[in-house]
Amino acid sequence: MSTTLDTGHAVIHELENKRYKAVLDQDYDQFEGLCHAKLTYGHTGGNRDSLATYLGKLRGGTLRYHRIEHAIADIVRVGDVALVTGQMSAEITVSGSRRTLKNSYLAVWVTDAEAWKFLAYQPTPLTAAAAASPRPAQVRQEMDTKS
Repeated sequence: MSTTLDTGHAVIHELENKRYKAVLDQDYDQFEGLCHAKLTYGHTGGNRDSLATYLGKLRGGTLRYHRIEHAIADIVRVGDVALVTGQMSAEITVSGSRRTLKNSYLAVWVTDAEAWKFLAYQPTPLTAAAAASPRPAQVRQEMDTKS
């Protein structure tokens, strides 16, 4: 279970980039295409969404991403499951209120041998000390969109 970006890890790395880019670009059809029908999307406040309710918030404008920076710390693949851990910071608007997020996260991808699908996401708000710890520069990805 190497954490190097071999072929399998490179695919997951690219899929993570695509999902973040899709929500920034408001390309919700692209995002939906990356997702498993049974997606469970956790939020920093502890609430969870299904694929349908999360897409409803995105498409309805209740949730809008303005900036996302994410760093993948590790990708662990076990059979048909890939666990991605890292840190993410973002500027978002939720129900008209602008917020800044600084989270550690776990993203889960599964494959059925045809395609990898985004199955679950769970962020954890970072403490000030954890947020200040260095992130691996070689896997840092930054994305911006017009506010």
